[in-house]
Amino acid sequence: MPSTIWPGVRRRRPVAGARHSSYDAGVSDETPSVGSDKWDPDQYSKFAAERSKPFFDLLAMVQPVPGGDVIDLGCGTGELTVRLHEHTQAGTTVGVDSSQAMLARARPLAGNGLRFEAADIGRFEADQSFDVVFANASLQWVPDHPRLLRRLAASLRAGGQLAVQVPANFDHPSHSIAAEVAHEPPFLAYMTVAPAAVASPVRPPEQYAEMLHELGFYQQNARLQVYDHELASTGAVIEWTKGTVLLRFQNLLPPELCDRYVERYQQRLGEVLGDRAPYFYAFKRILFWARLPDSTIAPGN
Repeated sequence: MPSTIWPGVRRRRPVAGARHSSYDAGVSDETPSVGSDKWDPDQYSKFAAERSKPFFDLLAMVQPVPGGDVIDLGCGTGELTVRLHEHTQAGTTVGVDSSQAMLARARPLAGNGLRFEAADIGRFEADQSFDVVFANASLQWVPDHPRLLRRLAASLRAGGQLAVQVPANFDHPSHSIAAEVAHEPPFLAYMTVAPAAVASPVRPPEQYAEMLHELGFYQQNARLQVYDHELASTGAVIEWTKGTVLLRFQNLLPPELCDRYVERYQQRLGEVLGDRAPYFYAFKRILFWARLPDSTIAPGN
């Protein structure tokens, strides 16, 4: 495998069996960067058990590829990438992430065919093909999912598998209030310069199923699942979002406004959720897995 996964933009090869997509209109040739590195591994890991549940549900969909090549887009601190590497029985697995803080935790786990590299998954253009492209709770940071899925499908070999999990909880107060506060002064002035960075690109599960079909995948499983999390209190919701969704907005703010943004968010969320202990946090996620035909299988069979 090359030392760099996608050193630059290259011409994408067509996907075998792909159908013309109605989602293609108006797609730009440029994908914005995911954002600056405000990721805090310790903050993110506060809910490691809860965050890992959808990972293992997604992993269960993936069929082993003994000796194959696997890529994990948005590997974070790498512990779950180790489990992916073991489950798939891959010869090589590369975990990629844009956060140097996350990669600093991940790199000591490398070895036995597993390695970690710094890269922006928003500009994914593989210089090789893979047997499995895996993305757990990462693609919600990347705009234009129809275009993105075309690129991911183009990086798969015949018989290759695509496995994706994205949060779909953007209508919950934990997420909607984050957006509402971001559109209050003085934060609004910084949001309008990059609207694509703060808008959710996540589509309904049926649209992912349609896109996968149009891209030529002959097997697929797409579903919406609600995960039940009993947190210590409503205050724990703030600790949860500080590790993830609030970064979508803080990445666009100057340092002197980041703390003010979190304080205002905490105030508004408290007004809506109240002070409850424990707090049942229902969290919706979309999971989908799909497989391209083997070279000996005609699309549609």
